[in-house]
Amino acid sequence: MDSRTTVTAVRVRGFHLDGYGHVNHARYLEFLEEGRWAYVDAHPEFAEGLAQGVALVAVNLNIDYRRAAVMNDDLEVETCLTRVGGRSGVVGHRITHVGSGELVVAASLTFVLLDQQSGQVIPMTGEWAERLGPLVVAIPEAT
Repeated sequence: MDSRTTVTAVRVRGFHLDGYGHVNHARYLEFLEEGRWAYVDAHPEFAEGLAQGVALVAVNLNIDYRRAAVMNDDLEVETCLTRVGGRSGVVGHRITHVGSGELVVAASLTFVLLDQQSGQVIPMTGEWAERLGPLVVAIPEAT
């Protein structure tokens, strides 16, 4: 696996389930967020910038649900940075079932960086482009 990608393990628990016995769609948002925090933890170039009063703010999320996950399934949340633009970036996610390797969820989250003091969006140029540009990877298309 590419060092620019993080993998976070999640075991499906009873409180993740809905009345149909599979992971509730809203719980996947939490799994994806856990993956993003693990990604930031694993990449000091990102974490150091956020520690300076910068917030990563989600502005768009697209999720493709591919397979149900159920109680005691072990899942892996793969997280990587797939694009850095002038004002926004994209984080790619893939959640796979550990036992079968099947794709459970594919998602992309568009974010901006926000200066917490001024409330203004921070352009992803200059220092931020230098920090984040080398982290960008292509992720395989969902099949």
